[in-house]
Amino acid sequence: MNYSIIGFGAVGQALARAFARKNIDVTVASRRPPETLMQQARAIGPTVVPGTLQDAIASDTIFLAVPFWEHREVAKQITTWQGKTIIDTTNAFGVPVEDLEGQPPAAVVAKAFAGARFVKGFNHLPAAALAADPSVNGGSRVVFLSSDDENAVAPVA
Repeated sequence: MNYSIIGFGAVGQALARAFARKNIDVTVASRRPPETLMQQARAIGPTVVPGTLQDAIASDTIFLAVPFWEHREVAKQITTWQGKTIIDTTNAFGVPVEDLEGQPPAAVVAKAFAGARFVKGFNHLPAAALAADPSVNGGSRVVFLSSDDENAVAPVA
């Protein structure tokens, strides 16, 4: 299993920190060239490797950490997402409800990634909380996951 994060802003970097804490390799990509991500990636840890969007798309499991409407550009990169798991961390905050055509935001994003196993999650916590160690005062942080595909949630959890 290989992992990538598309989007390397606050949420993408927070997710990368979680991978680094567990010493798990993850490719990170954004609309910027990989070399421009190198300094931030190195500061997070050696398992965080900048790549191109095409490198990230080649992964089995992809965290989508881009602004809401940018999911469309990512989805256009290949014709079918069959065999991939997409974890949607986006938020539609500020998106007019009429732009969603009566659909929940997750359904709008899922529709764009034809064939993918789709899980919604990680979008209910601020980036700073996601970046911090999840073990807090003897407890653990909770991340809510949701999917229409009951077999997709367990591996993400």
